[in-house]
Amino acid sequence: MTTNDILRRLRYTFDYSDSKMMSLFAMGSKEVTRAEVSDWLKDEEDEAYVEMEDKMLAIFLNGLIVDKRGKKEGPQPELETFLNNNDVLKKLKIAFQLKSDEIIELYQLAGKKVSKHELSAFLRRPTQPQYRELMDQYLRNFLYGLQLKHRNS
Repeated sequence: MTTNDILRRLRYTFDYSDSKMMSLFAMGSKEVTRAEVSDWLKDEEDEAYVEMEDKMLAIFLNGLIVDKRGKKEGPQPELETFLNNNDVLKKLKIAFQLKSDEIIELYQLAGKKVSKHELSAFLRRPTQPQYRELMDQYLRNFLYGLQLKHRNS
């Protein structure tokens, strides 16, 4: 999945305004303009479409964590310059304080069966032997489950 697609889905799921999106970026330590947010949210076929860098999505997700959980005490974690689907899942898990059972329920809402062992493999460090890469379809289903739970409630 592209970073732009992830951003679009999160905006739709939680019905964030441009102002809210800008404030989430600011909470993640980066001031962005309404035009930048608008260009990232445009469809790929649009001439004004701008591809969002992984670093910017990391900033947005960090801002979402700060918004939902508050700013972390002490030294702030180093900002990622590269994000994979596993990292996005981990950051959303942290932001919404999701437990494994809740994540599995979100997958079930989206019509995807995921076991605890499979989920555990997605959340491991890449250096661990049981680590498994989260494919686009799994992230897409997770985001769809979030949408079904939060958009329809």
